[in-house]
Amino acid sequence: MTNPVSVLTVPAFQDNYLWLIHDGKHAVAVDPGDAAPILAALNDHGLVLTAILLTHHHADHIGGVPQLLQHYEVPVFGPENDAIAAVTDPLAEGDHLKVPGLDLELRVLDVPGHTRGHIAYVRDGAEPWVFCGDTLFAGGCGRLFEGTPEQMTSSLGKLAALPAETKVFCAHEYTLSNLRFALTVEPGNEFLQQRWHDESSKRERGMPTVPSTIGLERATNPFLRSWEPAIGELLAAEGRVAPNASPLAVFAALRQWKNNF
Repeated sequence: MTNPVSVLTVPAFQDNYLWLIHDGKHAVAVDPGDAAPILAALNDHGLVLTAILLTHHHADHIGGVPQLLQHYEVPVFGPENDAIAAVTDPLAEGDHLKVPGLDLELRVLDVPGHTRGHIAYVRDGAEPWVFCGDTLFAGGCGRLFEGTPEQMTSSLGKLAALPAETKVFCAHEYTLSNLRFALTVEPGNEFLQQRWHDESSKRERGMPTVPSTIGLERATNPFLRSWEPAIGELLAAEGRVAPNASPLAVFAALRQWKNNF
């Protein structure tokens, strides 16, 4: 009988979260930007690394890969369109990955916007997960370093369409900063007000605010709510969009506003 899989949170740098998916024996590292905390967590929990999963090419997500490969000769899965030299098994939307060493299958979504080739890994079933890198954050979304607003809204739409109970494993502890912005955009949102209280309490106790859920993001994340009339009206009143602007125009204005918030 195979052991159930769970996810271990591995903090790194100032605000990154690295992830270890494991069954008590074997583990897969997701976006290991730094090898040291991953190696320490593997040692502390008696785990053996069997694979590495990457979502995109930024250094804080791939920087630890070379050192991990010095300790473990494992496959490296990652986006086929993000030019990561270490990737041995390139992936794109529609691919299904049987995770080495674990009783776990993940499917791949193309979610460009933050980078051109960014992908996400989805676990379907009774306990759904998504590892979405820097595309969707708790209360926010990634900056458009390489992609367009059209690409990012399409990517976020794919993630928002996942079941409401899907746990969102994003890669940064940006939640309170994101929620401050969200409350500026949608001050009358009662779900958002409650979320601010809940997440602030977690941070005061030194707890992570991630994972969130897709349902929580739909209810409180302004970047998944650009079609809401109240948001468009507020941006129009601020002179950031024309009256009756499209959801795409509202999204682009929101992202630009957040860049300088």
